[in-house]
Amino acid sequence: MKYILVTGGVISGVGKGIISSSIGVICQSLGLACTVIKIDPYVNIDAGTFSPSEHGEVYVLDDGGEVDLDLGNYERFLGLRLTSEHNITTGKIIQKVSAGERDGAYLGQTVQFVPHITDAIQNWVTSVSCKKIFDDYQQEIDPQVCVIELGGTIGDIESMAFIEAFRQFQLKVGPQNFLCVHVSLIIEFHNEQKTKATQRSVGSLRSYGLVPDLLICRSHNVLAPATHSKVAAACTLTNEKVISVPDMALYRVPLHLVEQGILDILINKFNLDKNIKIDLSRWNKLLKASETNHLNLKIALVGKYTKSNDAYASVLKATEHAATSLGAKIKWIFIESSNLQEDQKENDIDLFNTAWDNLKEASGIIIPGGFDQRGVYGKISAIKYCRENKIPCLGICLGFQLQAVEFARNVLALNDANSIEFDPKTINPIIIDMPEHNMGRMGATMRLGLKKTTFVVKTSILKSLYNKEIIEERHRHRYEVNPDFVSRLEDAGMIFVGRSPDDKRMEISELKDHPYFVGVQFHPEFLSRPSKPSPAFVGLIDSAIKFIKN
Repeated sequence: MKYILVTGGVISGVGKGIISSSIGVICQSLGLACTVIKIDPYVNIDAGTFSPSEHGEVYVLDDGGEVDLDLGNYERFLGLRLTSEHNITTGKIIQKVSAGERDGAYLGQTVQFVPHITDAIQNWVTSVSCKKIFDDYQQEIDPQVCVIELGGTIGDIESMAFIEAFRQFQLKVGPQNFLCVHVSLIIEFHNEQKTKATQRSVGSLRSYGLVPDLLICRSHNVLAPATHSKVAAACTLTNEKVISVPDMALYRVPLHLVEQGILDILINKFNLDKNIKIDLSRWNKLLKASETNHLNLKIALVGKYTKSNDAYASVLKATEHAATSLGAKIKWIFIESSNLQEDQKENDIDLFNTAWDNLKEASGIIIPGGFDQRGVYGKISAIKYCRENKIPCLGICLGFQLQAVEFARNVLALNDANSIEFDPKTINPIIIDMPEHNMGRMGATMRLGLKKTTFVVKTSILKSLYNKEIIEERHRHRYEVNPDFVSRLEDAGMIFVGRSPDDKRMEISELKDHPYFVGVQFHPEFLSRPSKPSPAFVGLIDSAIKFIKN
């Protein structure tokens, strides 16, 4: 097994996830089976209780694991189906060691960070790196290379146990099986590239016993030759082991790394065949497709976390996958849903008018998932606008539930129809909770992971797009459509074309006499891939293109 550790310096969010994914792509293109581990040094057990506005979206895996959004990048880039074990947190390690201590695993020893915590980290990495996984086509993969991303930055106190663990780990596996990649920021100030912060970051990494084999310098612009040489000399690296990665399209990063000579570093470090061939034709094709689309398409995303694109990372990517496949390019319109509400008219009339003007520019509208009441009634107003004006609309999770609420209010004339999440006392609870998924705790208590949905009608928009009778998608919710209202909703024209295999839960809704008014209880964005876009998003984009042309 070959291990590639990716660390970061100067700031968080420097691009370690994309660099890690790109290195994985390169390994795959060399014919090496690849797996990935993401380490998050926070004490939380998982990402399930995080606020999207603070930490970005909570990404859901097949097994129901709620993880960092970087695992979404790995799955999309590499075409893998990872498990919750591929995400290590400090909370998980402490939980495992504490449980072992209670079970007597340490035979009366004083349990300490070294060796017990560091040993637990190494054992986890060793076990998971060798674990067979599946790709998107359900083919089993026996990994040969494991890319490990260590979250945060070098010097963070919460990362110290992991740094020490990998200092020991590199000695166990041997230098020919361990490559350390450090990703650091080159600050640009008054048109001058400043290297001191990167020098200190590499110096800190060395002082902890990890010597980078490759330094990736992130910056707005390509490193000037003088800056490149200065960084290399100051960090005791040859020029070839310093690679400049300026801002660029994501699909270009693997190709850029190869152009900058990363292959020689991998071949020499891991003693690979010097005549090994690399096949990046798929990435060249994806890059060309993404850069040659000419039809600009305005798509509005109406949500409550629109100040942070990371909060809807997978939705944005899935939409772009679909657009690229249909020859279009997305121009995003982000609308804070609370600005569409009537009470905003009194608070700030300009914000209210601007939000509605922006919404009316869109050729398609997405109502994504979310929690809590803030902005909910603005989403309902946007849904009503889409329904009445036949604007293509995709509702996801909460968006699906609110489509049912809006329809009940304005078509069935149930004026107080609501979800009990927002009004527990409503006499028309269109959306109810699932008792088996509400056990008085927040973490890991929802309906999570890959679930089957059965199409129960002969023809429907989504059924034709999926071209299957039974589909599997990932879920993350604790509320559902109330079965007591289903027949009334369907009689009025909202048809639940997809249901759980036991016919108890409504999973997909479509509106009669509307080009594309589709709601899905699951999260189709989590299984969308650049070369295999989600059918739900393909349907939205296709309908939006027709909307423009008509």
